[in-house]
Amino acid sequence: MSDRSPFARFALGVAAGISIGYTAVRVRDMLADRAAPAPAKERDPKRYGQTRRVLMVVGLARSVATSAVWAFGLSDGFERALKPIPTPLRLPFFVGLLTLIETVREWPVDYIEDHQLERIFGNSERTTEAWAGDRIKGVAIGAGAGMLLAGIGASLMRRAPKRWPWIAIGGMPALLAFANVVVPTFIMPLFNKYIPLEGPLEERIRTLAARYGVGGATILRFDMSRQTKKANAFVSGVFGTERIAIADTLLDEFAEDETLFVVAHELGHYVKRDPWVSIVLGTGLTALPLLLGNAIVRRTTGRDVGDVPTAMRLGFYLSLGQLAAMPVANAFSRMIERRADRFAVAATDDPASGVRAFRRLRDQNLAEDEGPKWSELLFSSHPSLGSRIAALESVAATSSI
Repeated sequence: MSDRSPFARFALGVAAGISIGYTAVRVRDMLADRAAPAPAKERDPKRYGQTRRVLMVVGLARSVATSAVWAFGLSDGFERALKPIPTPLRLPFFVGLLTLIETVREWPVDYIEDHQLERIFGNSERTTEAWAGDRIKGVAIGAGAGMLLAGIGASLMRRAPKRWPWIAIGGMPALLAFANVVVPTFIMPLFNKYIPLEGPLEERIRTLAARYGVGGATILRFDMSRQTKKANAFVSGVFGTERIAIADTLLDEFAEDETLFVVAHELGHYVKRDPWVSIVLGTGLTALPLLLGNAIVRRTTGRDVGDVPTAMRLGFYLSLGQLAAMPVANAFSRMIERRADRFAVAATDDPASGVRAFRRLRDQNLAEDEGPKWSELLFSSHPSLGSRIAALESVAATSSI
């Protein structure tokens, strides 16, 4: 850092201070909670939502600060230290090492902001051991995938230093589609037990799905209660791997008509090809930051991306670009969520069950009817539950006339 301007060194020092200081505070909080678990709080959706929003904004700021420290402060030293490692393995090795370091540093933060927070607000009864086990599995999977992609990316950068961004952009849809097959089929069962759903509800869901060409989908129940009391369902898969998965927390707490409406909503995403549209949108919103980031790195460093420092700087610019694109992505997501609600109404002809289901989701998931407008516009992938319930109530009132 000696060749950097005083301002650059000061900015990196501030970023490092934010990152290290916040972790130190969370270490203190974690040790205190382990010694004497924090007492439960009232299940107040407003307070829970406010806490979540503050932590999200702080988390984004910390993420940018930490990324800047790695990209502009630490990566050069790691590049020198990793010189004995063969060039093709250097970037994947660094990604694995970075994942390990960041996991250790973020462990107390995740403990407080994920595990403890959900426990004290009554959303989870998961033990610390179970939380830690899932966390370790997730990190291991993420590290393996990251190292593999880093190896492929580094090879591509070396072989096609001028054309690699365009090749990466062209290959991104296929990679995302592949993930849509692998993740629900092989990764998610590592965290939860999925078993075939049986009984009258399964028959109703299959009849509904068959009307839209997904009658052969695997219909599953999974033990989401291992992690949380919140309810959820999803439809996933492409190329014959379609599955409709419903959480036990939803099946056990919701009436059959309410569950059917929720499943119809998720089925709407599949029928309307929302996963494919999201892949195209995601590729588009990544392409511009990737191209701009690569151009900035080449201009400021005088060399092509491929080693640890240039790759980390590219990652920093890419993360900034994706953060800037978040409102656009979320606006699109809110649009397709409303469309899926309309699909569910048409599919079930039962908006009243949708009203009851969303009210139950609101209460069970400790969700606010309406959060701050700025938060929804910038960060929310779903419309407010209050507005969705109001829309369904309007349809129900019209249909009853």
